[in-house]
Amino acid sequence: MIRVGCAGWPLRAGDLPECPAAASVLARYASVFPATEINSSFYRPHRASTYRRWAECTPPGFRFSVKLPKAITHEKKLIGTRALFEEFLAPVACLGEKLGWLLVQLPPKLEFDAGSAGRFLRMLRARHDGDVAFEPRHISWFAPRAEALLRWHRVARVAADPPRAPTGLEPGGWDGAAYYRLHGSPRMYYSSYAPEWLDALGGKLAVYAEAWCIFDNTAARAALPNAVHLNKRTREMRT
Repeated sequence: MIRVGCAGWPLRAGDLPECPAAASVLARYASVFPATEINSSFYRPHRASTYRRWAECTPPGFRFSVKLPKAITHEKKLIGTRALFEEFLAPVACLGEKLGWLLVQLPPKLEFDAGSAGRFLRMLRARHDGDVAFEPRHISWFAPRAEALLRWHRVARVAADPPRAPTGLEPGGWDGAAYYRLHGSPRMYYSSYAPEWLDALGGKLAVYAEAWCIFDNTAARAALPNAVHLNKRTREMRT
């Protein structure tokens, strides 16, 4: 299973003209793509009714990944976050079977500390058994000890572009699934990806039992055409 999508559902009038008429922008988006990433949860909480509405207006096979709040990752830096995590997870659970991954993006200056990272992951795994992806942005998280800790807790390390380490563009940690986040390169959030590069990426995604690829290069509206191209390419590979 390969799931390609965007950070959010960045549609404007006239985008994806092949989409059937639908009641919401999300429903139109979900008629083309099998997944999306909810980034707004990083900045503010959403009500249970909001998650429930999002789930109800998407087709059965659609999946969401949800980004953990900055209060957990950037303010508390993973320390003493049990109550915050439980407050976050309760409404997210209203996505039901449409909840795909939890995404944990760490601040660039947060170094790997085995003690605090291990306590956080044990806390998380005691409360959530689903797929989890970590996007560390300090080079210390790419060392063997950090990789081993993620594997132990069945947490995938995000393959991110631009990479933060020599191995940063390849998945790490738990290898049961892969999660790619493409922010745009060389100019983050703006640059588009060449069709040839995306075609090669499709081959990499195909080796995993499950792989996600989320385009976050939304600032100049490159994410949508990039996602359309890769989604079409991966579907062709499966037929």
